[in-house]
Amino acid sequence: MSFRLARKNMIYYSFIMNELASKLNETLGAAAQFLSTAGRHMYFPYGGILGQGAQARGCDINATIGMAFEEDDSPMVMPCFAERITLDRRAFLYAPSFGLPALRETWKKMELEKNPSLKGVAFSNPVVTNALTHGLRIAAELFADPDDTLVTPDLFWDNYELIFGEAVGCRVAHFNTFVDGRFDAAAMEAALKAPGDRKILILNFPNNPTGYTATDEDVPRIVAAVKAAADAGKRIVVILDDAYFGLVYEAGVHRESLFAAFAALSENVLAVKLDGATKEDYVWGLRVGFISFAFKGATAEQLKALEAKAAGNVRSGVSNISSIGQHLAVAAFADPGYARQKKEKYEILHARYREIRRILAAHPEYADAFEAMPFNSGYFMCVRPRGVDAEAVRRRLIEAYSTGTIVLSGLIRLSFSTVPAAKLPRLFANVHAAINDLKKG
Repeated sequence: MSFRLARKNMIYYSFIMNELASKLNETLGAAAQFLSTAGRHMYFPYGGILGQGAQARGCDINATIGMAFEEDDSPMVMPCFAERITLDRRAFLYAPSFGLPALRETWKKMELEKNPSLKGVAFSNPVVTNALTHGLRIAAELFADPDDTLVTPDLFWDNYELIFGEAVGCRVAHFNTFVDGRFDAAAMEAALKAPGDRKILILNFPNNPTGYTATDEDVPRIVAAVKAAADAGKRIVVILDDAYFGLVYEAGVHRESLFAAFAALSENVLAVKLDGATKEDYVWGLRVGFISFAFKGATAEQLKALEAKAAGNVRSGVSNISSIGQHLAVAAFADPGYARQKKEKYEILHARYREIRRILAAHPEYADAFEAMPFNSGYFMCVRPRGVDAEAVRRRLIEAYSTGTIVLSGLIRLSFSTVPAAKLPRLFANVHAAINDLKKG
């Protein structure tokens, strides 16, 4: 019996649901139907150790906390750590499972600044995650049951299948990503309308691996397709993987997260936004991300209930997210040089993007060896080799040209975020040569 089939036959939950979980589900009302079995059983333990500790906060003697303090009541930190961190010593203490309040408040404010269409739209405060992958796992556990279907483009990040398909046991259905150089919204709609009442849709813009973001022409078709499926009775959780948000290099490409478009689209649609500092702010090892929720007609209490479900998941998995990472993010976002420095790094990637466009235009012969897939944003672009296997090309590039690439979904992914502009001409020349080597046999 496969792991996935065996998993479906296991008993995971007590027949008696925790009272706090029941209350959260009652608060959510009809929106509780978006939740998986695990999601319905999830709650944040307000009355447990954390709740009792909160009640004792401010006491002259507080013997509730599982941390250590010096005789002067400052956090107990060894100099070999403290001398390397210039932040306040509070950065060494546990952070709340929801995340630092200052960070959550700052990020929500930044979300509104980056997505003006969210003005006046009800959506939750972000809950801090251990970056995007952890946010995906939280979403999978809260919303996906083995009988549900994850719907994703056929050009996708392979971690989606690992999390939703293997770890959670959800079915996975792919749809054609591109038609005539644009996003295939019709194929997505067909996949959403396929048998099965509950669907989880992942949209990742800029897309990994292709580096494509929906254009201003794509977006109305994408939204209309989800609305049509919802109107047909499908209950849809739309997950917006915004890992590379803001890295857009062409006019006519949609500049906001599609979270704004789905936040109040339909009673049958719940929107989940996953984002963070990792790619946006070039701090991959910081591991600070966020998960936010919205649905049509959501009350403040219902959004807080979803926050509590997410924070309960954090509490049950990793307890809380790195306090140092969160304090560092708060300090960086408040730095007067933040916006300027971020723009400088963006311009480096933008210049590499322009160089790739120049190279492809200057070498029409490359089209005989590979097809460049649509791209306009992000860290990557992809080529589809003509007449040879992508994996064979990848190996040939390493062996003969000392060039490393990634193969995903039959494409060769080229990460220009890691390649200096001066080396980009050689990168494409090597890909062209490796394909021709294989064709010659």
